[in-house]
Amino acid sequence: MTSRKIEILVGLFVAAAMAAFFMLAMNVSNMSSYNGGEKYELTARFDNIGGLKVRSPVAAGGVRIGRVTDIQYNSDTYEAIVSIAIDEQYNKFPIDTAASILTSGLLGEQFIGFEPGAEEEFLKQGDVIDLTQSALVLEQIIGQFLYSKADEE
Repeated sequence: MTSRKIEILVGLFVAAAMAAFFMLAMNVSNMSSYNGGEKYELTARFDNIGGLKVRSPVAAGGVRIGRVTDIQYNSDTYEAIVSIAIDEQYNKFPIDTAASILTSGLLGEQFIGFEPGAEEEFLKQGDVIDLTQSALVLEQIIGQFLYSKADEE
């Protein structure tokens, strides 16, 4: 009878461990923060998106306000067109809001950061964010630094 109880306890422990691994996987993949609520779509154009991916976060003031939903390349303008879904509760961003591609930490994931402007009219469904700053590419920065050092000598 005690071996049966041990088997049940081991089974419960394995089930709890599987649930914990599932929750960890959801947190790591940012799936746990999926919100099926109302959203509005915006578009931004960047010269270089670096390592930005679909489902990358969009943040303002360090708070996640949305996600990247699509990334396309426009071969006429040579720009990346990024579609963004913003949670409806954050619908008070002025039309002169700037969008920048930022990196969380030194080698962290890239995300889009919003910097609100001062206009009194707000962004709405389908609007295009005109003020954008592309991702900083580490290789280009190092190359510029080395090139400037070579010019000094």
